[in-house]
Amino acid sequence: MWVIIALCAIANGVFRENILAPVLGKTLALPMSGLSLSIAIFIVTNLSFSLINGNDKLTYILIGLQWVLLTLFFEFVFGHYVVGKSWTSIFEVFNIVKGDLFLVVLVIILVSPLLVAMIKEELK
Repeated sequence: MWVIIALCAIANGVFRENILAPVLGKTLALPMSGLSLSIAIFIVTNLSFSLINGNDKLTYILIGLQWVLLTLFFEFVFGHYVVGKSWTSIFEVFNIVKGDLFLVVLVIILVSPLLVAMIKEELK
């Protein structure tokens, strides 16, 4: 499931740079991209929820934590060693003041499994 989330993040970044930024400008494209990725993560979690074998809150929190750690690992390793970004550039994703909502995305990744579980439980 995390691989699907990572692919959504990559597609979201390509969409931001090639479509949103030229149309809206980078200042608005960055937070819009963060919001759209957060929504995509929640949708992927919801659609693939039946693949999660868990029935307690701790399991869902641990899954979300695993996804966050994988995301951070990917962001730093892929960004630096594959894309060639500087460490300073990579750490800029944490600058919420400039409109980067990566921290919000990480929170959504963390809580999505638990949130979907709670919603599904309420709907039973």
